[in-house]
Amino acid sequence: MYLLPAIDILDGRAVRLEQGDYSKVTVYNEDPVLQAQLFEEAGAEWLHLVDLDGARSGQPANIAVVEAILRRTALKVEVGGGVRSMDAIARLADAGANRVVLGTALVRQRDFAQQAVEEYEGLLAAGIDARNGEVAVDGWEQGAALSARDFAARMGALGYEHLVYTDIARDGMQTGIDPQAYTAMAAAFGKPVIASGGVASLADIEALAQVADAVEGVIAGRAIYEGSLTVADGVAACRGTLEAASLAAEQQPLTLADLEQR
Repeated sequence: MYLLPAIDILDGRAVRLEQGDYSKVTVYNEDPVLQAQLFEEAGAEWLHLVDLDGARSGQPANIAVVEAILRRTALKVEVGGGVRSMDAIARLADAGANRVVLGTALVRQRDFAQQAVEEYEGLLAAGIDARNGEVAVDGWEQGAALSARDFAARMGALGYEHLVYTDIARDGMQTGIDPQAYTAMAAAFGKPVIASGGVASLADIEALAQVADAVEGVIAGRAIYEGSLTVADGVAACRGTLEAASLAAEQQPLTLADLEQR
């Protein structure tokens, strides 16, 4: 597994929404590029970037931010939000995005879903955002009357290699992860999935590590911004090296400074 700290961009700022509600916005950083640099300095290798302006309008609106992050960091960037055409995929690919997440368009445009995966293959991830097991579209503002598991199976059959599954009811609420939800989605998809929604602490990542065969990566946002999870611990837990690192730290030989503090 690997950790993907999240930056959601709205009106040029790094924010988080409560359960996808655009009227419930918390601003965490006025500068998304600076926030990405902070994540990199803390040990992150991946970044999950959501263009909330694009998700609502249907057209990517923050490609310049993606380009700036890729220019100023060595992070691998997974980006989604408003990607509903081949042209939008091409623009993000040209910007250097390492992975592009498709959502609403996969539900509403079956021909597009197939054409996209045939042309871009491993660059793409199917994004499934669900509330009570039903797929939500248009920036989570509408239900699609479609089972999330059935849709995951369809995307797997089309040939999508990655799937980002977001539990909207838990997203931004720090209520904790439901590992079994991701094992069920992975079983339907036929491959490990990227878990999103509800990470509250290190314990949630450790819980997902117990079902690591079903989980490719873990997205965390609010928990990092509000201090209940550090990027360093999240990265180490995803790699399975947290316990070893803690033990090594405990076993370091005493220094003169240590003795003077006693």
